[in-house]
Amino acid sequence: MMNEEVRCNNVHSAIQDTLYVVNGKWKLVILSVLVNGGTKRFGELSRESGISPRILSKELHELEMNQLVSRRVCDTKPVTVEYTATEYAGTLKEVIDAMIRWGQNHKRKILNS
Repeated sequence: MMNEEVRCNNVHSAIQDTLYVVNGKWKLVILSVLVNGGTKRFGELSRESGISPRILSKELHELEMNQLVSRRVCDTKPVTVEYTATEYAGTLKEVIDAMIRWGQNHKRKILNS
């Protein structure tokens, strides 16, 4: 019984750790755009995700700190910044795609009720 309790606590801890990194209204949306759509400039990412520039900047910074997004400043005039999902972020692709499918199915279910 004790071993089962330890395993359960480990599962809860792992879920909490995951949520700590991807929690919030926008992080998974940003990762979905970058993982499935490739490198995006800041403005493109803001438009495609529907996130205000101020919030997007904050969320990207946190994703960058957690090594899920890389940032590249381009030597252009005016300066442009590109964001790319890291290889590590690719490990979330299966989860993100499953969430997309679930969300689409849920919406259909609710609309058809």
